[in-house]
Amino acid sequence: MTCPLVVDLDGTLIRSDLLVESGLRFVRRAPLEAMRPLVWLGRGKAVLKARLAERGGVDVTTLPYEPSVLALIDEARRDGRRVVLATASHVSLAEAVARHLGCFDEVIASTEAENLAAERKRDRLVERFDAGGFDYAGNSSADLPVWSVARKAYVVNADEALLRRARAQGRVAGVLGASAERHGRGWRDWAGALRMHQWAKNVLLFIPLLAAHVFDDPARVLAVAVAFVLFGLCASSVYLLNDLLDLEEDRRHPRKRERPFAAGRLPAVAGLVLSPALLLPAFALAAWLLPWQFVVAMGGYYLLTLAYSLRVKRVMGLDVIALAVLYTFRIVAGAAAAEVPLSFWILAFSMFMFLSLAMLKRYAELFDARASGADVGERGRSYLPGDLEMLAPLGAAAGYLSVLVLALYIHDPATAAAYASPELIWMACPLLLFWVTRMWMLAHRGEMHDDPMVFALRDRTSIAIGVAFMMIFGVAV
Repeated sequence: MTCPLVVDLDGTLIRSDLLVESGLRFVRRAPLEAMRPLVWLGRGKAVLKARLAERGGVDVTTLPYEPSVLALIDEARRDGRRVVLATASHVSLAEAVARHLGCFDEVIASTEAENLAAERKRDRLVERFDAGGFDYAGNSSADLPVWSVARKAYVVNADEALLRRARAQGRVAGVLGASAERHGRGWRDWAGALRMHQWAKNVLLFIPLLAAHVFDDPARVLAVAVAFVLFGLCASSVYLLNDLLDLEEDRRHPRKRERPFAAGRLPAVAGLVLSPALLLPAFALAAWLLPWQFVVAMGGYYLLTLAYSLRVKRVMGLDVIALAVLYTFRIVAGAAAAEVPLSFWILAFSMFMFLSLAMLKRYAELFDARASGADVGERGRSYLPGDLEMLAPLGAAAGYLSVLVLALYIHDPATAAAYASPELIWMACPLLLFWVTRMWMLAHRGEMHDDPMVFALRDRTSIAIGVAFMMIFGVAV
């Protein structure tokens, strides 16, 4: 009888961990029961895996499978060898993976009574195939006991330290995966996961300084600069959590499936650790260095973003309002950090402008969905491609209302007192009308990035309009 090939699942066959993924899916489905897994864990890890597999589950069709391991399996099958999936994941998930791939002759996995990991997996495989009677592909230190009794060891996506330990056993027949390549691009993946480019949105924190005409006050500018960094840490923390909760949605998206967590280039566990590691120092430093109002504003931003990730973004209409409020929170936080008053006009202008941008974001997503023939509703959203015709006039109207707010602001008696030449501000109105019209026309043509704020910060025309807009207000002062 030919020697069977035994393949591990988590981190080997897939670039992910089904326990973590099923836990994240459970939290997303039942956020009010987020602490329940701790109760299950108290009854043993095997019980935890069984309950999460039952209540959370995983869509195995979207998982990031490791191509090199699939190639190894194909080679074994061509040679007429049996291929066995042996994993510490729950048997129901392992069998779902086996059914999806259709390349396994047998599945050996954890049950509610037994967590099949490390020495237990080794003993089960020795009992089934005898020592030296199978080849084994794995990826972690928990696989060392199994490699020690295998005929040949295949090390997948392992770091150098583990590879040295595996080679010391003298059974390594192959090193698989693109681990070296992924480690080399790790810093870029982390920058993408932390959304460092999204920190550019935090320039909104400086708007209250400009509106209050106190940009020449070094102490206030320094305070807002500190707020810029802390707000960025808070935002990155919640971006990490959002990506982890949206793994399956992202994997179905033509572009988002290349995000580091969705593609399996970064481990989900690392994201779960880093998210609070960014959040806690952000709030601690904010409480120490900045006014309490800023801490409250940043806290409101975080809680609303968390609610948005868990539920709100799946409620039609409420999702775009929440996005507009999240943008506005940055302006509120900037005013709190600089300790300057927020006017009614800034808040009214911000809400209408950001509502327009939020609808523009949804419009761009729906445009892509219609072009690809996909149903956005299948990815957890409450919009359909046919909603394009309704979103466009609503979003454009919100943008034009922000211009109306600006025009009314010019006629406010307080404006005349604050500016030497308030009539010059009228020049900003046609600029803003042009920008809103252009953004929506680009979206209508399919040329809009799915995040309009990021698009605007990279678009030369938008940057030029922004500079001209600021110059007009500067001259008016």
